[in-house]
Amino acid sequence: MLLPTGASHAVAVPGLARAAAVFSFAVALSAQPARCALQRHTSLSNSSANCWSHLHPFNMFNNYNKFYHRKALTSPYPGSHVERSEVPEDKVSWLIEWKDYNPVEYTAMSVLAGPNWADPQINDKGFAPKFNERDGEVERKSLNGLYVVENGRPQNPVGRTGLTGRGLLGRWGPNHAADPVVTRWKRDRSGNKIAHPVTGKNILQFVAIKRRDCGEWAIPGGMVDPGEKVSATLKREFGEEALNSLQKLPEEKVELEKQLQKLFSQEHFVVYRGYVDDPRNTDNAWMETEAVNYHDETGETMDNLPLEAGDDAGTVKWVDISEKLKLYANHSYFIKLVAEERGAHWSEDPGPGCCE
Repeated sequence: MLLPTGASHAVAVPGLARAAAVFSFAVALSAQPARCALQRHTSLSNSSANCWSHLHPFNMFNNYNKFYHRKALTSPYPGSHVERSEVPEDKVSWLIEWKDYNPVEYTAMSVLAGPNWADPQINDKGFAPKFNERDGEVERKSLNGLYVVENGRPQNPVGRTGLTGRGLLGRWGPNHAADPVVTRWKRDRSGNKIAHPVTGKNILQFVAIKRRDCGEWAIPGGMVDPGEKVSATLKREFGEEALNSLQKLPEEKVELEKQLQKLFSQEHFVVYRGYVDDPRNTDNAWMETEAVNYHDETGETMDNLPLEAGDDAGTVKWVDISEKLKLYANHSYFIKLVAEERGAHWSEDPGPGCCE
């Protein structure tokens, strides 16, 4: 990034330096998923590698904005009747001057009540957050590099959302989450993998939950607690949301922990790290995640982990992976990357000359 290292409370990015910084952010983000996948398959041919790059819709900055800033413009804001100020597509980027931009200010009462997972208001006495740094136990660094801090407030690195404040998010700036994508092959009663009738590729399944707050299907993830390692969050959230671990008896929790450790200690790969197009995002607070795929090749491990909805989940089940999935935030994109990585079925129309 074309920004000074060691910046803490504010990062000024005027003129060309600002443009270069935002563009660098987009380029850095676009490299994340492809690099993670290609590191695991060093034997990929040049044609396969080139094909993989075409799957990512943000090779150019304009495409990146279109892909990432759709659900973050959702109005009314989730859980409220607050309407965002309308942001035309050509004015999302901070690089576009917009003197008349007048976003709505909104922070939910549940956040203003001061729970332990939320920051104080930005001007509260004694609150001096160290943006772009590790701030005690709170991680205020972005997974995509430095972000701008203007008038004491962090600025959404992707662009305008039509709403300032924090909405439902606890932290000013990045709010870090972790999303475990647990997969297995779809099999018939004899235990044979089931292939898609059109593509001939095996069908992959993943554990999905139906969120209580909005009713949409999603990956069973959650927020990283202060000081917590992402690996611990991934296992904890899967246990709480997909296995109802919080309601288990002590002896059941011991056995459940053994099976979870077996699943989450095996080979895995990072699907994605970075900004999430989340309907809760605002100009000053946004979601970031690390999505990691844990694959049960034989299905035996998950046979010992019966699914049971818990915590924030209304329902939990195995879902067939395909392009027809409509999931919360940009979870469908994470699932697509997993399908491509595993060589599983995704689309009946793979596109001209790509990934046959």
